[in-house]
Amino acid sequence: MMEAKIETAETQNKAPRGVRDILPDESWKWAYVLNVTAQTMADFGYSEVHLPIFEHTELFSRGVGDTTDIVEKEMYTFVDRGDRSVTLRPEATAGMVRAALEHNLCGQNVSSKLWCWGPMFRYERPQKGRYRQFYQFDAECLGLSGPVADVEVIALSVEIFRRLGLRNLEVVANSVGCPNCRPQYRKVLIDYFTSKKNSLCKTCIERMGRNPLRVLDCKVPNCGVVADSAPAIYEHLCDECAAHFEEVKAGLTRLGFPYKLDKRLVRGLDYYTKTAYEILSGDLGAQNAVCGGGRYDNLSESIGGPHLPGVGFAAGFDRVVLVMEQQGNSFGKRPRTTVYVVAQDDAARGVAQILTHKLRMEGISAEQDAGDASRGARGFKAQMKSANKIGAAWACIIGAEEMAQNVVTVKNMTSGEQTSVPLEEAANYIRQQETQS
Repeated sequence: MMEAKIETAETQNKAPRGVRDILPDESWKWAYVLNVTAQTMADFGYSEVHLPIFEHTELFSRGVGDTTDIVEKEMYTFVDRGDRSVTLRPEATAGMVRAALEHNLCGQNVSSKLWCWGPMFRYERPQKGRYRQFYQFDAECLGLSGPVADVEVIALSVEIFRRLGLRNLEVVANSVGCPNCRPQYRKVLIDYFTSKKNSLCKTCIERMGRNPLRVLDCKVPNCGVVADSAPAIYEHLCDECAAHFEEVKAGLTRLGFPYKLDKRLVRGLDYYTKTAYEILSGDLGAQNAVCGGGRYDNLSESIGGPHLPGVGFAAGFDRVVLVMEQQGNSFGKRPRTTVYVVAQDDAARGVAQILTHKLRMEGISAEQDAGDASRGARGFKAQMKSANKIGAAWACIIGAEEMAQNVVTVKNMTSGEQTSVPLEEAANYIRQQETQS
């Protein structure tokens, strides 16, 4: 049994390798992406759910697949105090299907369109846009087996990115067949890769007999060259899968979505059947996928449920925000404090506290110096510097003169203009000025 590494005093106050803090300079951008995503999901009829961060390990080992990189070497798995093996979720689809089965969201002739977002966990090599704790939004259409659902899911992901202003994107599609036609293609692949065995990496040689489709997804350059010349799966599809894929392609053309075929696109999860797709960015280099998904008609059965066809996709917040930054896309207006309430002396601090609270109750973001005379309260100039530092649009200044007249001096922090306003009218005055600006 391996002994756990103990962190030293120098590292215990640092985040573990492969995870990061999303700080205020970035978190508001994430909020913008999430708001746009949520509205688009609603427009396509998807309802939001929230899933557990950890599940029984069997859900992923049986659903995602024992031969995938995720299950073989990337999952965060541990035994809890009840001697049960649990795993931090490496992806959301298996959990979404589990939730639909557990809560009977897809009864007879009933479909469900669900989406969620949150952190996922994989022990991967950290690199640009890829972390061990990463955040995804995920959409799943459950209970529909026809190609129209596939096209709608692809259209949903494209529309989210269109609304976010992303450019230079490409839809890449493939079909990975089904249990009827994939075994024959598997034999064709094994024969081909066996003839090229000396050119494959050790991992691909080990995978070849168990899951030769995973060799197509290898990122080792030599393996990629071999895979580029491998037989294409869409040339070995059964009649049903071929017809399904033709209608998916026709649907994409019908909606005006350019796409290209990629015979090496098999995704990293074993549950895919028929359609597999990715949306790639031309601005991310080698790790260029901002979204990936497809159909998984047998996932429910693999985790012990009834037959429940499904199709969906997942996209990473980190990747999406990175592309938007590189392309100079807008994240809307950064949230700012509207008003900083300034107390000129200790006697005015109580009135400043009341005004700050009233402004907030009126839906106006307001800040004040929370110190007092015995705990480092700051003077007038220091408070005004704070107002400037946080980018407040207005300063509401209260001193002895204002208290005597029951007014507040409202200063426009951009123009420097000052106006005396009755204390009770401060919120209305600022709201009017904000509306006009």
